[in-house]
Amino acid sequence: MSSLVYCTAQFKPRPGKDAELFATLQTLEPNTLREDGCVQYRVTRQVSSPFADGESYPIVFHEIWQDMNAFEQHCQRREISAFFSRYCEAPDGLAEAWNVCVYSDAADEPA
Repeated sequence: MSSLVYCTAQFKPRPGKDAELFATLQTLEPNTLREDGCVQYRVTRQVSSPFADGESYPIVFHEIWQDMNAFEQHCQRREISAFFSRYCEAPDGLAEAWNVCVYSDAADEPA
């Protein structure tokens, strides 16, 4: 069992804002990758495959953190809270919807 925390942050762009939202999310990568406890932080786009036809928002951050404290410290950084405020919560933001979930690889963690 590890203390790693896995985060999946999905984003649904407003119509016509896909490229702009993706580019804006990419700007978060360099500083975040330098944070203590950041193992992985990569924004990705959904691609088509007949072997993976599930539903998801089309832009997803795949994150791995050393532990819950590192993840929570990241979430409280000014750059991250400013992103959510400006691009997600604002009526004219780039994201129409978003979904952020965290996971553990420990079998005994409560849901």
